[in-house]
Amino acid sequence: MTVPAVTLTLNPALDVSTSAPQVAPVHKLRCAAPRFDPGGGGINVARVIQRLGGPVLAVFPAGGPTGQRLTALLEAEGTPVRATGIDGETRESFTVTDRSDGAEYRFVLPGPTLSEEEQDRCLAGAVDAAAPGGLLVASGSLPPGMAPGRLADLARRAKARGLRLAVDCSGEPLARALAEGVHLVKPNLRELSDLVGRPLADPDARLRACRDLIADGSAATVALSLGAEGALLVTADEAWTAPGLPIRPVSTVGAGDSFLGGLLWALGQGLSLADGLRHAVAAGSAALLSPGTELCRREDVIRLAEQVRVVPAQGRE
Repeated sequence: MTVPAVTLTLNPALDVSTSAPQVAPVHKLRCAAPRFDPGGGGINVARVIQRLGGPVLAVFPAGGPTGQRLTALLEAEGTPVRATGIDGETRESFTVTDRSDGAEYRFVLPGPTLSEEEQDRCLAGAVDAAAPGGLLVASGSLPPGMAPGRLADLARRAKARGLRLAVDCSGEPLARALAEGVHLVKPNLRELSDLVGRPLADPDARLRACRDLIADGSAATVALSLGAEGALLVTADEAWTAPGLPIRPVSTVGAGDSFLGGLLWALGQGLSLADGLRHAVAAGSAALLSPGTELCRREDVIRLAEQVRVVPAQGRE
């Protein structure tokens, strides 16, 4: 059975979030009751698409009791999953909020090393699960020891099957995937600057950089997330920008994944690029309203989408 949208998370995590009166060294920190959420880039994207009502399947490796708990949490909230069993133990990530000043402290563990056979099963499982012409999303970090060329391998497999590959990662794995050409890439400002090899200090420079990636065949669509400044969405024929909404964050965890999930859900519904960007910014902003690793809520996305102002991006060529 295949589905229109599949997400691949190669290094998932069980996200644990809590708070303490104050984060300080040496002393024991008496924390609040923890919250447990499934985590990892692609998993978060799938959770957002599912919350907004889109069909999606989350594919990921899972090992040990932590992997079992992560899988069970996804199933309990209604997100369809295909977990590939591995010998290693799925990692945890830990977020602590300092209640005295609202600062977040995020502790990210490296995760298990996957064998070549386990890697192959994960990649093949994701590609095979996506319907021909469907969407495949590769998002998040790679597990320790995985060759950066694995995402380029995924790009080739996706292209051979006629899939539209969206990628959200960084560094050499991202550059290698873009060398094969992808459907959509979602860099942040630093990642885009690294890709084009120059600083991007103003809106004109950012728009030109997005268009450069499109012109050289790296991506058909570039969704540039700019944090509190908003975002930019560019194709060969259109370019749209939207400022960020004035929201005081409760937590910033998962905002980028919510942005991508909102964008892909909207485009999957047949909405225009402008409306896709509107829902992406709304979803990213809605994630800021949720504590810990909770991600965005559907009602917040729908409400905030009405407040997002999307206008054509017109840079000086």
